Amino acid sequence: MPRQFGGAYFLKEDKMISKSKVDKAGRILSDKDRNYDELSLELDYVFEEFRKSYLAPLTKLTLSLQEWLQTYGQQYYIAQRLKRKPQILRKLRRFSVRLTQLQDIGGCRIVVDNNEAVDGLVSFLRTKLTDSGDYTIERETDYRDWGRDDSGYRAYHIILTTSGIRLELQLRSQLQHYWSESIERTSVIYGSRLKENEGDKEVLKYFKKFSDALHFLEQEKKLSSEHEIELQRSRELAEAIIGQASPKALASYVNENIIKTMSEAEKNSQSSLNNWILVFDWNDGNFVTWDLVGRDPDEATEAYSNYESQYPEEDKYEVVMIGSSEISSVKHTHSHYFGIEHHSSALEDMEQSIIGLTSRMSMDVGARRILSTLKRQGRWGKKAIKIDTLKNHFCLNVATFHESLELLMERGLVVGSDPVSLNIKKNKEISELV
Repeated sequence: MPRQFGGAYFLKEDKMISKSKVDKAGRILSDKDRNYDELSLELDYVFEEFRKSYLAPLTKLTLSLQEWLQTYGQQYYIAQRLKRKPQILRKLRRFSVRLTQLQDIGGCRIVVDNNEAVDGLVSFLRTKLTDSGDYTIERETDYRDWGRDDSGYRAYHIILTTSGIRLELQLRSQLQHYWSESIERTSVIYGSRLKENEGDKEVLKYFKKFSDALHFLEQEKKLSSEHEIELQRSRELAEAIIGQASPKALASYVNENIIKTMSEAEKNSQSSLNNWILVFDWNDGNFVTWDLVGRDPDEATEAYSNYESQYPEEDKYEVVMIGSSEISSVKHTHSHYFGIEHHSSALEDMEQSIIGLTSRMSMDVGARRILSTLKRQGRWGKKAIKIDTLKNHFCLNVATFHESLELLMERGLVVGSDPVSLNIKKNKEISELV
């Protein structure tokens, strides 16, 4: 386990890396105008060693939290994540801080039913963390009443230290989490990082108003008709701005096929917590791949770095490492990757208020891409194609190929066992989907 000794971090048995060198790595790597050279390669190594130092203590914290929460008696979803490299470097530029000053490189998120449950959870965990003797609570920040900055982000944060490593706990209600995942998904549709205060001021205003409205509902109050009208007006204006910036529309289909496939892979693991690397293509809202990388810090972070290099953020890929005892929990804690769905009756009449969710899709992106490929090639009726050819030559980036094809067959849109083709009788429905 890494420990901090004065101005140095002990990261490996034979390697001492100073705090100043870690900060130098952050400063140079976050410089957009830098030239990539041999020094950058060395500093990349320093950066990765530093980020890696968070994984073992973060996993220990998550496992402790899960053990404690078994006696808590309320529903919860929990997952950990090691912060993405592009995200870290942007934060260093945005706030002009040093790499060793960041407090959220390793973080754990817990989602519970409502604000009252968050209050109870804070009190419960504060006692458990203190009594354990392994953790020191450095700071608690409550963003729930007023929302953070201009974005409207709401949650309860606990910053703690263990063995010289700072970790962040995010505690959210379902409504607070729903807002956060909605703005994440909309940010990619829009092409601006709204949580980081990028984008048109009217779009930012809308999400602040939306957050305020959800907070109002959280207090079991009914929105006035004037408030609803203003929220709708603001949404329509923001949606028009986003529509001009991007024709893309990622709707709210919840991709159960992905969860099913990942759950099958999870069954072969004997670990009480697995780290997953998810690679998401925001160009069309589709998973490229995922990888179960286990808990070994060296192997997991090496794979993380390799995937980040292979799928760069500037090409609209997002690579993230998430840890959980059950991958089904990640559908809740990081739902903007899988398709957002709410779990609150308070939102039943507000579905149109979430940009990007104004229409619900009846199938996943992978299935639509298979349909589009078959239609483009004119594969109707007797003009069929072998499944292996379709998968390996035309649908290489459809990570859920077999599950998506099975869905298309169940709905009668694709016929045949192997080879397969489009159902001529379903021409109208297929055309509406693609």
